[in-house]
Amino acid sequence: MSYINLQTAVPGPKSDAIVARRTAAVSAGNGKLTPIAVSKASGALVTDVDGNTFIDFAGGIGTLAAGHCPPEIVSALQAQAADLVHMCSIVSSYEQMIDVAEMLNAITPGDHAKKTTLSNSGAEAVEAAVKIARAYTGKQGVVVFEGAYHGRTNMTMAMTSKYALFKKGFGPFAPEVYRLPYPNIYRRPDGMDEEQFVAYACWQLENALISQVDPSAIAAIVIEPVQGEGGFLPTPAPFLQKIRDLCDKHGIVMIADEIQCGFGRTGKLFACEHYDIVPDLITTGKSLGGGMPIAAVTGKAEIMDGPHPGGLGGTYSGNPLACVAALASMKLINTPEFLSRAMEVGMKMRGEMEALQREYPHLIGDVRGLGSMLAMELVKDPATKEPNMDATGALTAATLQRGLITIRAGLYSNCLRLLPPLNIADDVLDEGLAVLRASVADIA
Repeated sequence: MSYINLQTAVPGPKSDAIVARRTAAVSAGNGKLTPIAVSKASGALVTDVDGNTFIDFAGGIGTLAAGHCPPEIVSALQAQAADLVHMCSIVSSYEQMIDVAEMLNAITPGDHAKKTTLSNSGAEAVEAAVKIARAYTGKQGVVVFEGAYHGRTNMTMAMTSKYALFKKGFGPFAPEVYRLPYPNIYRRPDGMDEEQFVAYACWQLENALISQVDPSAIAAIVIEPVQGEGGFLPTPAPFLQKIRDLCDKHGIVMIADEIQCGFGRTGKLFACEHYDIVPDLITTGKSLGGGMPIAAVTGKAEIMDGPHPGGLGGTYSGNPLACVAALASMKLINTPEFLSRAMEVGMKMRGEMEALQREYPHLIGDVRGLGSMLAMELVKDPATKEPNMDATGALTAATLQRGLITIRAGLYSNCLRLLPPLNIADDVLDEGLAVLRASVADIA
């Protein structure tokens, strides 16, 4: 059985018309990665306004770990909408918000007392985490890393790497942000093995606490255990442990940004669980809400209580609809069966991607990731590792023409990232991977 069903050219005439309306009505600053207009979706399948059905390996850029429109989330939204759509948690309390906080406090790593604050987006959560760390420590400095993506608010733009795409023309940015090198194993200097390179990165981190900023001025070190927009780069374990050790030594708050790599994407509920490291604060979002806009900061209760009353929150933070979606999403994802399936999906995808790398070594320089958070880095020459952005664009266009939605990633925009539902059926996954194989052959 084929799940892809293309009735028209891609994009079809109705998609063309809607995209033309978007171009006329919506700011050009709102980028779009595909030229299709979608009407409905279920699981791993998306149908556009022309009646074409695609397999979706973009997953709302990491938002749809449980797929499109999971029945459990849809039912929860429908029931909640009949009772309470909005109240504002600043005005009054309601159980849905408290239920989400209690569940996050229970399932995030660490056996210490925890508290949570809710927000609308990942960027808001990261910014709230920085505010909490500053309020608690009385310090201002924030350490981040090359390749990081933390959001598009002014504070999180200052923390984000990849200047041309996310920051160009938007300055000035928030001060007291210190960006340090990140140990990208694939792009290590010639002559260094992995162990030497990671050891050098750890030395650079310690040295920066002399050359760039004193530990007494640092409120937080913020890191993605697996970089998302940076190209699905798992942080080497010794580097993450060095951060934990430095934070413990100097009274710095360790913040793990798990907005994209959390909620089962890596095969564990949180990516930091692969490292047996417990951050002080953890930011979550994307698949937390199963498609609804909600994010959170969860962490040590003492730190979370650092801000003064009224210092956190917002009009829509902890909206009842978003909260019931988050509860349903967490209950669905946080099961041994779901997480085991996430690992199975990841192993199958990795096997196919590594086979493609062996077949096309001149094009695919690296295959990497953790669990089902996987990417291929495309290069012009495997020896020089010169990024091949044109090939990445051609590949995403080729997969779309065959009925598979894929998107790019990476500091150089030369990576193809795969984010299918973690509970995708084998036959749907196989069809999508077959399209990927054929599309790589098209451009190789």
